[in-house]
Amino acid sequence: MAILALCGSAAFAAGLQAPSSDAASFKAENDAAMTRMMDGMSVKPTGDVDRDFVAMMIPHHQGAIDMAQAELRHGHNEQLRRIAQEIVVEQQQEIVAMRLALGQPLPPSASTPDQQQGPASSPAAHLHSSPHQGMQMRMPNSTSNSTQKEPR
Repeated sequence: MAILALCGSAAFAAGLQAPSSDAASFKAENDAAMTRMMDGMSVKPTGDVDRDFVAMMIPHHQGAIDMAQAELRHGHNEQLRRIAQEIVVEQQQEIVAMRLALGQPLPPSASTPDQQQGPASSPAAHLHSSPHQGMQMRMPNSTSNSTQKEPR
């Protein structure tokens, strides 16, 4: 009987019907990302299959990035948050690869709202790479790998 009384209470009903502010924010962000993605994928064919493919895939990948960032902002499941982080990185890399394949300019780099600000995000922190980092970074110096000749 107590369970029935609890289930019939306004508090219980509100919990089932009213989404949390996190859930409402996530839904709004996700809906906006989906709308941008679908609008962006609606391209007029140019007759160049490769360019048309990239023109449709970039908004598709950006949509995945936007949705993953919404998960990072509002989600709580650590496994899903790790997957979302991987989606952001992988989809950004694929956008770059597609643009490079067509000789298109790359967009300027920008941090996402989910990246924490701190010592690692200061300009000086990006000038040197650490042997412990997984990705190689370009370091400003007088001898660039692209200009050095390989020994024969």
